[in-house]
Amino acid sequence: MKKELKIIEGKLIPCDNEEESIVTIFISPTKEECQRLIEEYHIDEHTLNSSLDPDEISRLEFEENHIAMIIKRPKNYSTKDNFLFKVTSIGLFIFKNKMIIVMPEDIQILERKFEGKPNLKINNLNDILLKLLYGTIYHFLGHLRVINMISDSIEEKINTSMENKYLINMFTLEKSLVYYLNGITSNGVLLEKIKTNINKFHFTEQQIETLEDVIIENTQCHKQAEIYSNILAGLMDARFSIVNNNLNILIKSLTILSVVFMPLNVIAGIGGMSEFSMMTQGIDWRISYSLLILGLIGVAFLTYFILRIFFKKK
Repeated sequence: MKKELKIIEGKLIPCDNEEESIVTIFISPTKEECQRLIEEYHIDEHTLNSSLDPDEISRLEFEENHIAMIIKRPKNYSTKDNFLFKVTSIGLFIFKNKMIIVMPEDIQILERKFEGKPNLKINNLNDILLKLLYGTIYHFLGHLRVINMISDSIEEKINTSMENKYLINMFTLEKSLVYYLNGITSNGVLLEKIKTNINKFHFTEQQIETLEDVIIENTQCHKQAEIYSNILAGLMDARFSIVNNNLNILIKSLTILSVVFMPLNVIAGIGGMSEFSMMTQGIDWRISYSLLILGLIGVAFLTYFILRIFFKKK
């Protein structure tokens, strides 16, 4: 799948003409499209394959006729992932008058406005690059907020549950945060490399200021992910204790219940034998069995209160 975009009045607008477009996006490119990128645009085959590899780290390379970079971005989440948030790779190939973006799935990468910079418009490829990097960071931040909300919801369920599935969900979220930390750290290294080679990008003063803001936002995003990860990992032992405590409370309740029914079983067994009929001979059966039922209830309550006092002392 391929998309073409061009700049109109400071915005990126879809277009149908490849010659007019300034950005071409290849989504899960076919072998023919990959071959075309290699032959026509002289994109390195290894770098192109790295754009579709979710395990590839962020990097920056300067080729003869273009700049190539790999950035990390959160993968689209679906319910089938079972609380596992993954990270994917995106390839950017910046030529003199064109940018080619290669990614393994359809991700909205240029829809986000510059947070805190509403007046910053898109005028050239550098603005598009900064917008994409800025949007990537806020995509990470958005997913971190979702992970935090899911963690709070699961934690409430753990407080009253004895099932392992909620603990497994917490482990999955913790694993997701490790992926996110690696991706954000990798992007941070990429941003520092861009800053080091800033002359090769021909940034304006305003774009340099925006790049500084992007680096600061990425650092804050990394700290937030690190805090969430540390909290989640640090409280796992406490959550294990909560589940074990809930299980102990259940076993205690079942023990009390079984002990309460032990004398009742004895009395009920006697009441169901012929000896009881002999003992109550001459008494109406409705009265005798009513007294038996009342006796069972009385013994049950007495046993319950005795056990309750005993366990309180413990």
